[in-house]
Amino acid sequence: MPTRILLEGRPGAGKTTVVRRLAALLRARRVVGFTTEEVRQGSTRAGFALEALEGGPRAVLAHVDFPGPPRVGRYGVDLGVMERLALPPLRAAAASPVPGELVLIDELGRMELACTEFQDTVRYLFESHIDIVATVHAKNDPFTDALKQHADTELIQVTRANRDALPTDLAARLERP
Repeated sequence: MPTRILLEGRPGAGKTTVVRRLAALLRARRVVGFTTEEVRQGSTRAGFALEALEGGPRAVLAHVDFPGPPRVGRYGVDLGVMERLALPPLRAAAASPVPGELVLIDELGRMELACTEFQDTVRYLFESHIDIVATVHAKNDPFTDALKQHADTELIQVTRANRDALPTDLAARLERP
């Protein structure tokens, strides 16, 4: 049975930190996917960047200066970034699964889910035999709520109290034969 873990937490809880540390700790698994991080201008959050794992390319996904559509809050979203950086490794993993491969997605949020092709790919991955760890907001969303309801999906709360130990715990679990 494939591993399905959703790391749920409020903004700033440390979900991205957990995923990045987990990716760095895994030695016996090939890891594909992406992480996101804030783009700051001084002390103000101006947007979000997406970076492919394994030192892959990076680009700004959403920014206050992007016109959109789509728009999520005050940010315009560049769906081309999802299509160029996020989707190719996920589609490759879905099309030709490699034994021991793990898909890491940070995150299944409103900006990323504005890309319908991304939604379709994630649905397919969750129906496949591929191991997945993904982050989600604690807010309700029809797409992520449906994933949380899958019988084989484990929902783990990320908090400031557990975020430092969680990567090591997950790595030990995911690398067990």
